Formats: sequence, C-alpha cells, structure tokens
Amino acid sequence: MFKHGQKSKAFFTRAMEVTPFGVSSNYRYYGEDTPVIADAKGGYLYDFDGNRFIDYRLGWGPVLVGHADEFVNDRVKEAIDHGVSFAGTQRYEVSVCERIIDLCPGVEMVRLANTGTECTMHAIRLARGYTGRDVILKFEGSYHGAHDSVMWSTQGASLDDVGDRKRPLPVKNSLGIPKAMDDLIVLCPWNDEEVLGDILAERGEDIAAIIVEPILGNANALTPPVSYLQFLRDQCDQYGIVLIFDEVKTGFRIAPGGAREYFGVIPDLSTYAKAMGNGYPVAAFGGKKELMMNLTYGKVFQGGTYTGNVVSTAAADATLELIQSGDLFKQIEQIGTILQDGIREICQRHDIPAYINGAPGMFGVSFAEKRPQDWRELMANCDWEFAEKVYAHLLANGIMPEAGGVEPFFICGAHSTSDAEETLQRFEEGVIQAKA
Repeated sequence: MFKHGQKSKAFFTRAMEVTPFGVSSNYRYYGEDTPVIADAKGGYLYDFDGNRFIDYRLGWGPVLVGHADEFVNDRVKEAIDHGVSFAGTQRYEVSVCERIIDLCPGVEMVRLANTGTECTMHAIRLARGYTGRDVILKFEGSYHGAHDSVMWSTQGASLDDVGDRKRPLPVKNSLGIPKAMDDLIVLCPWNDEEVLGDILAERGEDIAAIIVEPILGNANALTPPVSYLQFLRDQCDQYGIVLIFDEVKTGFRIAPGGAREYFGVIPDLSTYAKAMGNGYPVAAFGGKKELMMNLTYGKVFQGGTYTGNVVSTAAADATLELIQSGDLFKQIEQIGTILQDGIREICQRHDIPAYINGAPGMFGVSFAEKRPQDWRELMANCDWEFAEKVYAHLLANGIMPEAGGVEPFFICGAHSTSDAEETLQRFEEGVIQAKA
C-alpha cells in the first residue's frame, strides 16, 4: 500500500492540525497514509520525499491533457493579465460554450458553473421548474455530487440497507440530510429495464427528472448496452420526464462529445465538469434550448459569483481546443487500449476471472466470474480482497490508481507507452502475489 516517507509524513501531520483529518474532501482520507502531493507534471505525481508515481487517478478524472500542461497554462497566464472576475460576460466563457455546442451532439445552449455538484443541482432544479414536478429518480451506485437531492445509495452504502431489488430503499450517505427528502427521491437498480418500467408505471407522472451516469464513475466504470440508455430516452418521452446525463466524468473523456457521441443517445440535459478544464475548477450544463431558456428571472434561478471566471474558462477554452484537434484523443485511446488489452491478457494467462469495463480513457477491472450488470452485483460478486492486494502492490511500486479498484483508471494525453508497459509489469507482479 502507499506509504509515507519521513517528509510526507511530517507534512500530513501538519495538515491534520489545521483541517479535519488533513483533507479538504472526505473522499480523500485513507488513514495515516493518505496521499500527499508536492508536485505533478504530465502523467506523474511526486510526494514530499521525491517518490514518483504514474498517476491514474488524475484528480479523479479532471486531468485530461496532463498535469501542468504548458498549452493550457499559457492560455490562463495570458488571460489573467486582463482581469479575472467581471460580473459580466467575457470572451472565454462564450468561446467555451461555442466549443461545447460544437463537440456535443444535441446541445443547443450552455450555462457555466464551477463544480459538478453545482451542475447537477442546477440541472435538477431546471427539470423541476420546467415540469412542475418535485420527485427525482436516480440509480443505485451513481454519484451526482454533494447536495441533498442526490446523496442517496451512492458508493459506500451497505447492501444490507438498500432493500429488495424491485423496491429499493433510499439510503442516506450523510448525516444532516433531512428525512423529508425521502419523499423527493426514487431509487432504482441500474441497468434493469424491467424494474425501471414497473417503477415508472407507478410513479412516472410524479417524476421531474431521471438523472443517470451513462458509465458509473464511482462503480468500476460499469457500462450499459446502448439499448438501456435508449430505453431511458423512450420512457422519459412517454412520461414527460427530463432525462439528465450526468457527464461530470464521462464528458470529453470517453469521446470528444462524451456519452452523447459514444452511445448515440441524446438526453434533454447534460452536466459537464472535470476533464473540460484539465484540472481547473470549471463546469457546465447544457441541452435543449426549450429547457435552457427557462433560466431567467421569474422562472428558474441559476447563478454564482465565480461562474464564467477568466481563469477557469481560459483553461477550458484551451482544453476543448486540444480536444477538437483530434490528436489528444488518439493518444488517450492508444494508451488506454494498451492497458485494457494488457490487463485482460495477464488475467487470462494467470487464470484470473476478470472483466474490463468502460472506455479507454476511463475503465475499471472487475475480478469476477461473471460480468457485473449493476452496482449490487459489482459489490456482492467481485473479489475485492484480491483487488485490494493487486492495487496495494501497484501503489507500493510507483503506480497510483485508486486504492481498492472501485474507482476506474483515468488516462491522460501525457501517458506514454513506456508508462503503460511499466504499469502492466507491476500489475502482473501484483496478480502473481495476490494469487499466491
């Protein structure tokens, strides 16, 4: 497992004195050896003791080009000499919206935000305002941010608490969420047309929006068949429900146009963040003009002091320009495919049942006899003890995926074939040790 050297341990002790558990997000805390980062460049991280790691966390997905990329940073440096926050529309935010519309099929208008949480919050409010309904349907195992409407039955919920598959119980993932929110959320197992159809037959007229991650970003990158997403589209049309693709992780990562392009299914709204700014805090949501034009006084409120700020939009403008060029995705797909094929071959050669989920830019490895179809099967049927041993070996030897393997590998344009070869060598060592 990842272990602190003397300098990194001293730094983390310092952090523990001033912020709860030494982190700025609960998800970042892993006990006494929580990762601490002194420097980053390209596809690598460095701790305070100078140890180098090939980074497959990439900030949990935001870094698409590579850490400290000169092209992106130069765009930001040039932009900030002319001011940062204006409370007025500026050139980079308009350019970013134009690029998103150009890249993402069916997106007609865009509003910017700072985080994925903000975007899903605004998209849900817009759906409620547009339909006049209050109830939201989400899927087990999906994470849509840190607001009360969606922190239900996400990764970390116990299978003992979620109830019968046909009648799922909403499980709060935090203290402090009002019990009254129970009445505003409907849970459904993911990738199950029969159960969803039954729920909608009963509750469809009450539901404002179905929000879905097209690929489960916090659940090993589980990927549905296209037919399932098309079923969601058809059901939403039937019941007058707004279909929201939460593309905070898949957007601009699994394809230049995200899940809309990858699957060929067009939702009413999509939320974007993470990869669109190469690590800078920027986000967006967009979709049909008919919906988006409800964002006005007297209808649906959306705002934020820092939305559309120059720093973040300049970074997004540069990142999206690189995506539009086509070269960035060629590199990501090449390296991701080498890793996917290599991991699959290693597991087959050592007689380890395993399945690769997701796309080259974002994929997970399920150690299981049968490919998991949803979050319940993922958590119940995968060999997480084996996974933990393999990933511990990676972390101890200069490779940094997410510990435990529930989160996917993320690939950036700065990863090289030599990085992939080193990773596969360490992965095979980990498999041999775990098997022994």
